[in-house]
Amino acid sequence: MGTGNIPKSVAGVGGFADDRLGAASFLKRNMRKLFPDHWTFLLGEIPLYSFIVLLLTGVFLTFFFRPTMGEITYDGSYGPLRGVMMSEAYASTLRISFDVRGGLLMRQMHHWAALLFVAGMMVHMLRIFFMGAYRKPRELNWVIGVLLLTLALAEGLTGYSLADDLLSGAALRITAGVAISFPVVGTWLTFFLLGGEYPGEDVISRFYSLHILLIPGVLLALITAHMILTWVLKHTQMPGKGRTNENVVGAPFYPAFMIKSGAYFMFTFGVTALLGAFAQINPIWLFGPYTPADISAGSQPDFYLGFLEGSLRLMPAWEINVLGFTLPLSVLIPALLPMGIIMTGLALYPFIEQWVTGDRREHHVVDRPRNNPHRTSIGVAAITFYGILWLMASNDVIAAFFHLSLNTLTYIGRVMIFLGPALAYYITYRICLGLQRRDAAQIGHGVETGVIKRRPLGDYIEVHVPPNEGIEALIRGKRPIPTIPAAVEDKEGIPANGRHRRLARLRARMSRIYGGEKVPLHGDQGRDGHRQDGQDGQDGRAAIGSGTDSGTDSGADEGGRPSP
Repeated sequence: MGTGNIPKSVAGVGGFADDRLGAASFLKRNMRKLFPDHWTFLLGEIPLYSFIVLLLTGVFLTFFFRPTMGEITYDGSYGPLRGVMMSEAYASTLRISFDVRGGLLMRQMHHWAALLFVAGMMVHMLRIFFMGAYRKPRELNWVIGVLLLTLALAEGLTGYSLADDLLSGAALRITAGVAISFPVVGTWLTFFLLGGEYPGEDVISRFYSLHILLIPGVLLALITAHMILTWVLKHTQMPGKGRTNENVVGAPFYPAFMIKSGAYFMFTFGVTALLGAFAQINPIWLFGPYTPADISAGSQPDFYLGFLEGSLRLMPAWEINVLGFTLPLSVLIPALLPMGIIMTGLALYPFIEQWVTGDRREHHVVDRPRNNPHRTSIGVAAITFYGILWLMASNDVIAAFFHLSLNTLTYIGRVMIFLGPALAYYITYRICLGLQRRDAAQIGHGVETGVIKRRPLGDYIEVHVPPNEGIEALIRGKRPIPTIPAAVEDKEGIPANGRHRRLARLRARMSRIYGGEKVPLHGDQGRDGHRQDGQDGQDGRAAIGSGTDSGTDSGADEGGRPSP
């Protein structure tokens, strides 16, 4: 078998696989598969590599951790807690931290990798959302991503509670309170998790099984499906010169993408190791073992659960009492509503947008966020909603540090949770339109050079030059957002009934608001009165040229004065 330009090592592996599996053609085809190249595409690799670090460090920790709540007297090497009664889970975590060689490094790397895993998924999903990379044919992959984020939150909660220290015990108490507030099934759900009345006897062992077996197994399966779909559908690509929905402009998987990804994995692993070595996180020996009667001041959860804590703190003390039954809305609404709004909204958004715009085309070229201002504004409003809840999870710490009233901060948070997203939406929408106008100005008038010319009639102009090909292709990659008409008849021409007619008109109205061309790139004249055809207008404000004394400036000498 001739190797041609294929490296000998790859040819040898390919020959070995082909002789036994008949896989040479498969490997040859996929090793040369093209992948678009843009720095934002690497954001999705951060959670993947963090998950690998989590698996490696987690396997190490399972060798030494004891998932039981049996009471023992601590006699380890950490002096301040020697002789204190504690659970075996907490004692084994102390042993990992102080007595196992490399144990504290592995614990801290595991915790930092967990934070990086969730943060990386959030940033990756924001990139996909703002650029519209969830559209057909990638809706299923988007839903898988939402499920991955939801499971990552559950994985973090179960792992966070295993140490059985005072801080994680407080989080577990909140979890139990939320579970028992569910109507009908709350008591059974709480007994299932805890193994009895709070704090129960089996919660650590049950959370341990969920944390190392069930949830990681589902995560691994979903990540595999996510990667397969990404491989089959390929990455989306940024708009630019020569890039369309029918082609792929990029580098082959081998060697370019493989080398880049390998280096990025080592970088991610190195950063996690440095954080684990030099940045202390979750020092459980300072918190002490968990007892239901104690709680530490200023307790804060990990960042990814902060929005649930904030919603609990903002919610008024509402409850409903009917026929001897109590429905604690002050717990039930904060536990379900923020998570429901964010996760359900994320999962359904591709299908809602498709219904509003009627766009069922395949999209392999992403949008710049400015070119879909309503989508970008919705995303920023959701981030603001999440951020206010996240900030209010620390309202006690903020009040103590800045000497403010805790009640006043709570009232401000209750107002801003509604006002903040609305303001964020409006401001973001105006910024997107402003950026679109700047793009239109670059196409219509060129790029400012700072060179001022005096024309024969004595007026002054600034010379503009055309944008370079890359920037122009990026700007011209903008496409109008599709809209649908207000249909009052069905496909057979029969008038629709009242309910369907109202729905069709509502859909058409939403489509006109959401879609269409907000700021056209072409036209005879822009909003600022400048000509859009790239020629020197009569207003004397700008001219596209090279900055030399030619063309419209031929009547002026080198000093900018009119020629005699």
